[in-house]
Amino acid sequence: MEKVLLAGATGYLGSYILKELQESDYAVKVIVRSPEKLPVDIKNIEVIEAELTKPATIKNCCHDVDYVISTVGITRQKDDFLYMDVDYQANKNLLLEARRSQVKKFSYISVFKGQELKNLKMCAAKERFVEELKNSGLDYCIIRPTGFFSDMADFFKMASKGRIYLFGDGKFKSNPIHGQDLAPLCVLSLQQKEQEIIIGGPDILTQNEIARLAYNALNKEIKITHLPDFLRKFSLFLVRTFTSEKFYGPVEFFLTVLAMDMVAPKRGEKHLKDFYDELAQK
Repeated sequence: MEKVLLAGATGYLGSYILKELQESDYAVKVIVRSPEKLPVDIKNIEVIEAELTKPATIKNCCHDVDYVISTVGITRQKDDFLYMDVDYQANKNLLLEARRSQVKKFSYISVFKGQELKNLKMCAAKERFVEELKNSGLDYCIIRPTGFFSDMADFFKMASKGRIYLFGDGKFKSNPIHGQDLAPLCVLSLQQKEQEIIIGGPDILTQNEIARLAYNALNKEIKITHLPDFLRKFSLFLVRTFTSEKFYGPVEFFLTVLAMDMVAPKRGEKHLKDFYDELAQK
């Protein structure tokens, strides 16, 4: 039986990939910092408690492994690590182990339009690792989702507080994807020939439409305030100038992608409306 090593198994997407792997014909090994965060119903997996930022703790982690999937990256900043520490260096540490063990393929989840957004701290680190992976000599696959439903929770939170604030006219479009829809593709990528997969969810929506879905789920009056775009640009200037990368990295990415279309080929069956309905029920 072939074996897959999954890094990032306790994150949003990683948890869905782990479940998908469990239902597949692969043996599964995971690297996690906190094993207690693994789903309690996950069984028959090999668990390595280690930190990818510390190479000594993952020595020989890819021994007897055929494939590697990494979802490792900073989304919500909680530690003192920077993007280059995690999105780049931690993944590079894992890649070195994968090369040493001569794994068959390394699949990495990056971001949509990452190549165009290298001026952002998050994308600069991710794309630097992408280049390392491409030049590693290993077979690889770069998966670029437009965004996750979990990211869209910010709209829902604003709606629950009474008002959603958008920059510009709210007509930029996106089609975020549910982790449950993306996970099977990540597993299939191990056996497919594609070296880069760009993917989004089934619904292409404007920011105004996303806002309305959030209000409808809450059964609340729709209150959307459109702010002039210069305020977004000024906010970017302020956070970059007066705060640390630890704080402004996620804000920088969020404020930048709000001012562009994030639309990729449609896949999946999960709809944002249902996601918001579930949040409302909770």
